[in-house]
Amino acid sequence: MDLRVEKTKRNIINAFLNLRSHRPIEKITIREIADLGQINKATFYLHYHDIYELTETLEKDVINSALTNIEHPEAIFNDNKLFIRELVTAIFANEPLIKILFEGNRSGRFIDLFESGIIEFIRKSYPEYNPDLERKMTVTYTIYGGYYTYLKYCDNGVETVLKIVEKCSSAILEPYK
Repeated sequence: MDLRVEKTKRNIINAFLNLRSHRPIEKITIREIADLGQINKATFYLHYHDIYELTETLEKDVINSALTNIEHPEAIFNDNKLFIRELVTAIFANEPLIKILFEGNRSGRFIDLFESGIIEFIRKSYPEYNPDLERKMTVTYTIYGGYYTYLKYCDNGVETVLKIVEKCSSAILEPYK
């Protein structure tokens, strides 16, 4: 990729993240992004259709980044403690961006995209994976439960919360081993 294009995209993204860390998407204008990113509005439109396309691109990027930290997504079935540890580590490693991008009315979107990404990753690794409704619901419950429990209690210390989430998830998944 051309270095000028890379620099321009980086300026757009940095300007957007700076603005997004203080305001909801609906209150950010392309003019503000252009001014802060030291580009003109037309240049923004060369790269993104609108602010929502930029947002979705960045959301997908942070999801993919988080998913790369989960080395064993199949562990959800056979080593729940490993899976929960990797899940929390993946979220923790991307927490600053997650907090900026998935703030306000987009807060539930992160875990939805994250779950879809994990399931897709499992399907690619295990093409024969074809869970019944009960197993699908158990996977969803484990992912959402682990995520929201971590968010609610993480101020009590990551390791402490992680051990309790692992214990709860293991109890839920025990019948599927």
